[in-house]
Formats: sequence, C-alpha cells, structure tokens
Amino acid sequence: MALRAVYFDIGGTIETFRSSPEIRRESTPRFRALLEIAGVHLEMDDDGLLELLTSGVKRYHKWNRQSLIELPTAEIWSEVVLKDLNLPIEQITPISEDLAFLYETGFFIREMRPEAPQVLESIRQMGLRIGCISNTQSLTQVLYSLKRYGILQYFDPIVLSSQMGHRKPDPAVFYHAARLASLPTSQIIYVGDKINRDVLGSSRSGYCMSVKINHVYDDGDPDLGAIPDAVINNLNELLPLLEDMLQRDRKVRPVERKIKAIFFDAGNILYTKPRKGRHIKQFLARHKLKSQVDVKTEKRKLKDLAFNGEIDRFEFYERVIRLYGVTEPAVLQEGVDSLLKDATTVEIVDGVPETIKALKIRGFILGIISDTATPIMVKLDWFAEAGFGNEFDTFISSKELGARKPAALIYEEACCSVGLSVDEAVFVGHKASELKGARSVGLKTIAFNYDKNARADVYIEKFGDLLDVPLLG
Repeated sequence: MALRAVYFDIGGTIETFRSSPEIRRESTPRFRALLEIAGVHLEMDDDGLLELLTSGVKRYHKWNRQSLIELPTAEIWSEVVLKDLNLPIEQITPISEDLAFLYETGFFIREMRPEAPQVLESIRQMGLRIGCISNTQSLTQVLYSLKRYGILQYFDPIVLSSQMGHRKPDPAVFYHAARLASLPTSQIIYVGDKINRDVLGSSRSGYCMSVKINHVYDDGDPDLGAIPDAVINNLNELLPLLEDMLQRDRKVRPVERKIKAIFFDAGNILYTKPRKGRHIKQFLARHKLKSQVDVKTEKRKLKDLAFNGEIDRFEFYERVIRLYGVTEPAVLQEGVDSLLKDATTVEIVDGVPETIKALKIRGFILGIISDTATPIMVKLDWFAEAGFGNEFDTFISSKELGARKPAALIYEEACCSVGLSVDEAVFVGHKASELKGARSVGLKTIAFNYDKNARADVYIEKFGDLLDVPLLG
C-alpha cells in the first residue's frame, strides 16, 4: 500500500532534551512564584520545594505510564504532584497549565535536532504529509516549541496526549492521528525514540514502518515491547528509507477492485465469549444475591452509557453490581472483578488469523467497527496473542466516537477514516440491526455467525470463506 505520510514523536525525536539536578534547581523559584500567584505560600526552602515537585511528578509518571491516561493539568497538579499540600483543585486550576508548561520547559533543556528543518522540507517535497503524536501534560508546550524552532507549519495533524486524555503506546492515539488525515495506518511511517511507547504503539496500530531514532535520555523505564523496523541516529538517515519506499510504490501495479476496504464487527466475528456470564453467575450464587429491580433493563441502560463513552467500563461494572444491593467495598470489588473476567475471557474464531493476514496480503484495507467499553489496546492484545494484532488500518470504537451501531455515523466515520466512499467498502457483521445499518448508508454487507432474520448481500458459514467471496473480487 502506497506511502502517504510520516508522523513523528517530538521529544527525543524532532528535538533532544536533557535534565539535571542543577537545571531543575534553577527553575524551582519560578514554581514558587506561580504558586504564590494562586495564594499558595510555602514555608519550605527551594530544596524542599524541588523535592516536593520531583517526587510528585515521579508519582504521576508512574501512574500514567501504567494507566496510559493523561489527566487534565488541574488534576495532575492538585491531586497528584502537589497532593501533600492538600490544595483544592479550584485554587490550582488557574495556574495548572502554567505549571505544566514550566515543568516541561524549565526542568528540561530542549534543542531541535539541527537537521530537522531540511529533512522536513525534503519530506514535504516528496509529496508526503507530516504529522506528530506527542505525550505531553501541557496543552501548549509542543506548539510553543515547534513555533520557536520555525517548523510548526510542517505538522498537520498535531495530536497531544493532553488533548486526547490517552498516552502512547495506546493504539487509540495512533488510530486517531491517522483518522484526522483520512489515511489507513498502513500508509503512514512513524518515527520515535522510545520502543515502549513509539514503536510498540505504532506497530500495534498497523503503521507500515516503525522507526526508532536513538536518543540518550533515560527515563528509567525498560525500553522494551517491540522490534523497530529500522534504527537511525539522526533524521537525515530517514530520507533514504522514504525514497526506497516511494520507489517501491512506483514499481507496484495497484490492484484494481471496486471493494477496497473490509470492516469487521469484533465480538462474534473475530472472537467469541464461549463462557459468557460464568464468573458473574458464580459470584451471585456465592453471595446469594438477587436484585429487586429489572437487571436486564437497567444493565442495558448502563451499557448504552458505557458504550457511548459517558462512563468508563469500571464504573459500568460497579453500577451493575450495585443493582444487586451490594455496598460493601470488598464484595463490590469481587463483583467488578467477576464482570471483568467475563468481559476479557475470549476465544479467537477458527480461521480468523490466517484469513485476516491473507486479506491484508491481497491489499485490502482492514478495519474494526466495535460497540464496546473495552479499550482498543485490550482487544488488539487479544489479537496479537493470536498472531494478527498489527493488521488493522483503523479501529472505530463506539466508546471513542460516542455513537453505537446501527447509527449511520459510525459506518460513515469508518469509511472517512481511511479516505474511501461507502461504495468502496464492505461490512462483516452478525446482528440483523447492524447489518441493516450498514446497508442503509450504502455499504455492502457480509453476514457471519448471523441472526436468523439477518439480511445481507452475502452469507458465509466459515470465516475463511471470505477469501472466496466474489464480491471482494
């Protein structure tokens, strides 16, 4: 599939950065001045304040690298970094972005790689789009730095963890960045300095190449989890890689077919839950719990909230358990754990791994359209364990989009995300209502594991039968 774009990490990639106790100590009085603006007057000296800041930021980094969540700056500083001061969030909110910006520009010396402007200009002249994806707690630091370096104009889209609320290597971030350019991820190269964030996240999201650029700063985390497709020492070394890929693209004769993309429902298509509900039933029996409300109806309402992203999946699980009158924290957690086990105990459908890989080799754009409260990265981990986790060009999650099938928006967004019209794609599903929703916007449909009343253009009995469907050419 032809190369269309190059996306970059910023810190450690477009720029180098370094820090030291001396650098941090020099900026500490500026933090004191900001806090005083908010009415926070500290008794401690600068060494004490520096220790407070350093330990607080370290605590936040440990949490967000595990959760892959980027909190709003007010929560970062009032509830994590400065937690020991017991400050109300309202007091810190007016200066929280200034604190985040100062941390990222005052505690670190940042310098653009000298070759960056010419490399970016060369990439632009190749006709490739340029974007960036950056983990940053500040909303303004990356834009400020790119503008200061004189290279802001090259980057579109610019995706920041502080805006999304997710951090690399969460594939949701990488899919979102590709969707903003209406490109399949398999048409984008990603360049970053960290294997555990940049290479892992981009490769898991189906980017056509994940390039590691060496950078000496050590953040203390083991830099593991994936194998880069290439390793470079400076940005100039990227240009021959791009030229080789473009030359290869020119030699490849594109396959002419009407259907260019295949979008799959996930549950009951790519995987099943053969023991669905087993753990929650055991939990209810163990505690002899019965609800005084209509659990089925109330659970459906809660599921709508979770699938539309209005509550997270753990709040969904907790509220379901509370329907049975559970209030004791230990029992409540046990119930939540039982629902989590049920939600994450899956089996891959026979024939899926090899069929997905074969369709990819044939040149199809592959995507997932899933009504789910489960994070994208969790499902991709299931697929990776089965050997097909890096094959998808887009992943449309109801939780991320805020819409559920059979709403027209979710199907249209899938096509738009890869730059295709609805008549160039097909949807593979099992529910009658979801197949109907896909047909209503103009998608061709293939039914598998389907409802008795399902209507579709094609019906298949085994997943591998997709390879012989005439509709796919």
